[in-house]
Amino acid sequence: QKNIDTIKTLITVAHTDGNYLGNSWHEILKCISQLELAQLIGTGVKTRYLSGSGREREGSLKGHTLAGEEFMGLGLGNLVSGGVDKRQMASFQESVGETSSQSVVVAVDRIFTGSTRLDGNAIVDFVRWLCAVSMDELASPHHPRMFSLQKIVEISYYNMNRIRLQWSRIWHVIGDHFNKVGCNPNEDVAIFAVDSLRQLSMKFLEKGELANFRFQKDFLRPFEHIMKKNRSPTIRDMAIRCIAQMVNSQAANIRSGWKNIFAVFHQAASDHDGNIVELAFQTTCHIVTTIFQHHFPAAIDSFQDAVKCLSEFACNAAFPDTSMEAIRLIRFCGKYVSERPRVLQEYTSDDMNVAPGDRVWVRGWFPILFELSCIINRCKLDVRTRGLTVMFEIMKSYGHTFEKHWWQDLFRIVFRIFDNMKLPEQLSEKSEWMTTTCNHALYAICDVFTQFYEALNEVLLSDVFAQLQWCVKQDNEQLARSGTNCLENLVISNGEKFSPEVWDETCNCMLDIFKTTIPHVLLTWRPVGMEEDSSEKHLDVDLDRQSLSSIDKNPSERGQSQLSNPTDDSWKGRPYANQKLFASLLIKCVVQLELIQTIDNIVFYPATSKKEDAEHMVAAQQDTLDADIHIETEDQGMYKYMSSQHLFKLLDCLQESHSFSKAFNSNYEQRTVLWRAGFKGKSKPNLLKQETSSLACCLRILFRMYVDENRRDSWEEIQQRLLTVCSEALAYFITVNSESHREAWTSLLLLLLTKTLKINDEKFKAHASMYYPYLCEIMQFDLIPELRAVLRKFFLRIGVVYKIWIPEEPSQVPAALSPVW
Repeated sequence: QKNIDTIKTLITVAHTDGNYLGNSWHEILKCISQLELAQLIGTGVKTRYLSGSGREREGSLKGHTLAGEEFMGLGLGNLVSGGVDKRQMASFQESVGETSSQSVVVAVDRIFTGSTRLDGNAIVDFVRWLCAVSMDELASPHHPRMFSLQKIVEISYYNMNRIRLQWSRIWHVIGDHFNKVGCNPNEDVAIFAVDSLRQLSMKFLEKGELANFRFQKDFLRPFEHIMKKNRSPTIRDMAIRCIAQMVNSQAANIRSGWKNIFAVFHQAASDHDGNIVELAFQTTCHIVTTIFQHHFPAAIDSFQDAVKCLSEFACNAAFPDTSMEAIRLIRFCGKYVSERPRVLQEYTSDDMNVAPGDRVWVRGWFPILFELSCIINRCKLDVRTRGLTVMFEIMKSYGHTFEKHWWQDLFRIVFRIFDNMKLPEQLSEKSEWMTTTCNHALYAICDVFTQFYEALNEVLLSDVFAQLQWCVKQDNEQLARSGTNCLENLVISNGEKFSPEVWDETCNCMLDIFKTTIPHVLLTWRPVGMEEDSSEKHLDVDLDRQSLSSIDKNPSERGQSQLSNPTDDSWKGRPYANQKLFASLLIKCVVQLELIQTIDNIVFYPATSKKEDAEHMVAAQQDTLDADIHIETEDQGMYKYMSSQHLFKLLDCLQESHSFSKAFNSNYEQRTVLWRAGFKGKSKPNLLKQETSSLACCLRILFRMYVDENRRDSWEEIQQRLLTVCSEALAYFITVNSESHREAWTSLLLLLLTKTLKINDEKFKAHASMYYPYLCEIMQFDLIPELRAVLRKFFLRIGVVYKIWIPEEPSQVPAALSPVW
């Protein structure tokens, strides 16, 4: 009885002197907790809190022990140990019954309801020790009690009208307690905690939030913690449903709480439970499409969180449909930024150090584009491709509103796609990434650059050129091709707007690509570690058939593969020993060809040269070489926008490429070494296409400049270059022994002679005197009729120019002088 009386006295003290108790609240609240346990036993609800091996009998504690040591404070030690007689048991039952009396119950309740009268410091002490006692009650793994936890919820309701400053201190303690209880391994306890949180949060939300206050963030934060730490599907599902209920019923009152809500959904977005992901995504979709539409100013602080949350949904590989829909919603978020820029500009808060003009970028466009780049870098092919497409759609749709320095920030994000350090480590994945994502991004970058050229050329041209060079230098044929194609498209689309300085940069870029992709190793490579194995005498290795398709193959050379062919068995190599090196060299050969075509397309416009060659062939067949040939597209090229010095730079590239390929094609021994080692497949490697196309492009440029009145000041240098190039070409042709090699030069010779025939007599004299002996030698070869017709025309022109003979009609050749060959 004295223990019961003591507790009653403590209750009275707590009620009258609560403001002065401080840490003594711990003892009082602990006693109240023990009192509640006694009430449970007194009312018969005892078996949950008793455990033991003896047979249980109603109304008796014999053979049982109480859970923990909670009753020791009530002076029941002897009773618990079993040392009692009937008189003591009767006294005990009377005392325990008194704990359930109305006066005691009312007195205890008065402590909790009266907590509203405690001052700001006392209420914090009260709550702190109430939470400590609650943790003790929940500590039992088998029979946790939730008496104090329920009281925490009650006193939260009672004290809800305190000033915000006091409530923040109170909730700092209570919120931390809910963090722990919500992650309790006992699901019943965690469910009670989450449901209590839901009820409290709904009450708080109903009160609304004053301007410049962020209290909603505090009382919703436990949901975020529980989602991070509790892996129970039941609890996680319940937390999501609680948040969804708040959103549906209290959206108009939510302010700072949106950040926590999206943080909770962000945690759910990466879940593997389909129900959790679906519910969280549906609610997120509802917020973004509906609630933002009506309450965007109130939710603007969480806009970045919303986009980040959608990005996380997009990156959940287990739910591809959700991923695609999340990307669509990110695209949809761009409408808010575009249509409501003033809201973003006027929003201050954490952005006080950001200029008003940049707030639209920092809080609007940048988060959207950054999260799309994260999707690109994290997701599988189909999802990242969609993310890439949407990212560039946003640039194209809204880029006209971007400031120049915004573009610089943006392209730093975009270029991360090509970052070697971030590319997949697996070779196959890296190759797929380059062939698909990098390739797609490269074309999109050039499209955006062209669309906003005026804004971007000053700040980003150098970076774009550097990225193109990076792509061309990778050991990935598709990406290398794309690099040259994009360079071509970019220059053709914008060249007319280029300044002389930009043309300098452009030509230097092409020069650098040319120099770094010339496969010099082809001329010097030798096999190492060869083993004598007759089974390897005839190699039939095709390292990269796709690459070979873009390099001119000459099947007829196979019959001549023994030219300068060493017979020493030491040349026999292992088929795949040098596969990586050979594949890299093949790609460089491809790039050289692509660059030659790129220069031709830039200067003369795509397909113009091919049409001109066809016209030359027709003219030779019809003996109409005197007629002017005009291709409709030739004036669409960049030739007229380029200075002579720019063209000379490109000519240097072409001539170096031609010289290299010519040296390689003439080195039969080296070609045989490579062929035996497995380079390029079944026939001996050659660079005939590179040899002829580089020279053809070179001749077209020089002859175009040679008759251009606007370049009269450079005619002397042009003529000198032409005479040197053409003389060396004709001299080389005479030394070629392979019939197929000579056939590859047919259109080239046709071009050289036809173009020379078009120049005036004075210039023609200089050329004819240089070419005459070579042309006489060329007549010994078995030439096609068209080439013989042009040669005939050339010699007749020589006769006229040097007055060896004078035709009756200058425009015609006498029939007697037209031999039938």
